[in-house]
Amino acid sequence: MIYAQPNQKKFGLYIHWPFCLTKCPYCDFNSHVRTSVTWQDWLKGLKQEMCFYGQRSWGHSLSSIFFGGGTPSLMPPEMVEELITTADKIWPFTADIEISLEANPSSIENQKIKAYRDCGVNRLSIGVQSLMDDALKLLGRYHDRQQAMQAIDIAGNNFENFSFDLIYARPQQHLVEWEKELKMALTLAANHLSLYQLTIEPGTAFEKSYQAGYLTMPTEELSADFYNLTNNITMDYGFHLYEVSNYAKSGYECQHNLTYWNYQDYIGIGPGAHGRLSFNGQKFASLQTKIPESWLHQVIHLGHGTKDFYCLTLNEQIQERLLMGLRLSSGIDISRFNLETGNYLSNSPLYQKLLFLHAQDLITVTSKNFTVTANGRLRLNSILRYLLANTDN
Repeated sequence: MIYAQPNQKKFGLYIHWPFCLTKCPYCDFNSHVRTSVTWQDWLKGLKQEMCFYGQRSWGHSLSSIFFGGGTPSLMPPEMVEELITTADKIWPFTADIEISLEANPSSIENQKIKAYRDCGVNRLSIGVQSLMDDALKLLGRYHDRQQAMQAIDIAGNNFENFSFDLIYARPQQHLVEWEKELKMALTLAANHLSLYQLTIEPGTAFEKSYQAGYLTMPTEELSADFYNLTNNITMDYGFHLYEVSNYAKSGYECQHNLTYWNYQDYIGIGPGAHGRLSFNGQKFASLQTKIPESWLHQVIHLGHGTKDFYCLTLNEQIQERLLMGLRLSSGIDISRFNLETGNYLSNSPLYQKLLFLHAQDLITVTSKNFTVTANGRLRLNSILRYLLANTDN
């Protein structure tokens, strides 16, 4: 293994495995159900795409790898090992590289998880979604409460650093029910939890049910109560909110996701994956072909699966920085923002908007950074719409 030099630019690598056993009714991710998958073909395609970007990211060192999906825990451990080995041959790794893999309880068993650990994965993220059987049935999950508990136990026996997801503010859910479920989760969690309010996403089965009147979502006021309760309870258990939906004990924040939120560089490979890469003083966006079979066909015949690769305008970069950075409790560093945007913030209309929001207790602006307040987090979407309007003026 070649380790990174201190002056090398760091980046993250996202590897997308697009296949699932079933399609959850709330999910709008690029996930697909297939009766069979020849994983050797996918390994070859992902390695080819990795090599393609290796030639375009010279001078970068790899600080994180994230296997996402879909359900990456359906991948054979030998495939995961080969992809990590290939990445290690292409890029120098930082000494503290984080290698995460998403897993579903229905595809977790002890020997397989040990194999992932032994091949280099050092962080596991489990898509539990609920600890209640009726909620799991509503959410269309393939596992039950017992399998979820077993998966958490297996993860804890094999990884110091693991996390699991829960979805709350569900139809007909009561605050007292969520309080009980969350406290149970916090006794099971090691150092990290991702807690998402259920949203109705376009194109999902839930959207059809919602429009037909079969799903009744919490009111805006009740959703705020759910969120405040969540923040208060997690804090009591020693977990701090470091991003709108992510909670961790100090030192266990997901480094790969922080790469996105801090608007640092990352490469995305696999169907529908996207990336951001900086070189020659410019920032470039990449987007992979979305349909799995089309992506693989393109890799085989063209040597890569990239659909678009283009230079981002200053306005696009500013908008993305705001969309990502304001999700963080630490907010956006003003010095870095100005350095990487040509001192844009100084005397700009955007800065005047920030000062206005500061006066409304929605944004805190200091000489060092600007962050969304606790009051502002409940209105983050509205704040972003206001800030993103006419950022090019």
